[in-house]
Amino acid sequence: MEINYIKGDATNPTASGNKIIVHICNDIGRWGKGFVMAVSKRWKQPEQQYKGWFKAKDNFNLGQVQFVQVENELWVANLIGQHKINKDENGNAPIRYDAILLGLEKVAQFAIDKKATVHMPRIGCGLAGGTWDKIEPLINSSLTTKDIQVTVYDF
Repeated sequence: MEINYIKGDATNPTASGNKIIVHICNDIGRWGKGFVMAVSKRWKQPEQQYKGWFKAKDNFNLGQVQFVQVENELWVANLIGQHKINKDENGNAPIRYDAILLGLEKVAQFAIDKKATVHMPRIGCGLAGGTWDKIEPLINSSLTTKDIQVTVYDF
């Protein structure tokens, strides 16, 4: 299976049945810039549950994923794939590709269990500072090789 690229809004997935919207979160409990703003405009639960998860420190680590059901057949996956929010002293972007792969593997298992399709913007390529040429192979190895339908939205 291949990644399906479309123009559209990743918070409004165009598919029937169970759907998972994947986005990248940081590991310091900050929510307020980038794609999360579009998520928060539609639903309050993903931000509330992310902040609660951060406060509880319950396995709130890079590579972990929190699945928040926001509608009858729709979940938002808060995937922790970004270390802090700014470049470090060596100029490295906050993106952590290994954490994104780990999280996407958890998304794959959830998608298989729920018989769900996966939807996302170009994760990790905005504020996290990642590049699509490094993200796309992670999506392919963790999701599309398992016959999970993935749609990437360009706004």
